[in-house]
Amino acid sequence: MRPKRDQRGLDEIDRRILEMLQADCKLALAKMGEQVGLSAPSIVERVRKLENEGFVEGYHARLNARRLGLDVTAFISVWTSHPRVIRDFEKHLAEFDDILECHHVTGDPTLLLKVKTRNTQSLERLISALRSINGIERTETNVVLSTLVERAGLGAKALKTGNTEPPARADTQDAAGDAAATRNTTRAAS
Repeated sequence: MRPKRDQRGLDEIDRRILEMLQADCKLALAKMGEQVGLSAPSIVERVRKLENEGFVEGYHARLNARRLGLDVTAFISVWTSHPRVIRDFEKHLAEFDDILECHHVTGDPTLLLKVKTRNTQSLERLISALRSINGIERTETNVVLSTLVERAGLGAKALKTGNTEPPARADTQDAAGDAAATRNTTRAAS
């Protein structure tokens, strides 16, 4: 009997494999197989399938920023003069090694950056460089004092449940969903 698959094509074993890979991508395939009741070759086949289907995007070492001298973490809010500036700004991102994440967000500001840098002087230089980019109207910086939670991967609940509900399609939203979307759009526009 074939295992039951969710709407994304994953079964419980796939989700357990994803959870193990995320926790320790160096875990021996034989050990992984023991935990899910499959042989190492079967695990290799499933992992390759998960990679090919885009569920696994890569394997990375998680580095200790403080041990490497990056003592300051900050979030920089960036306001742009026009939405077209976002594309131009994106071209500049490769110039800034200290920028770890860049998100286009709703409402104010336009962009939200997460940065890790050596000290407040290097943070100040980064902010000045960002402000010098054509179309950047202003920035606002929040320096992190301490970090309570910083996950490197997806939450365990998302993997365990399989999050089986697909994203709602716009043409199938009910009236309550339409009203919520209208409220969110109104807030984002203001």
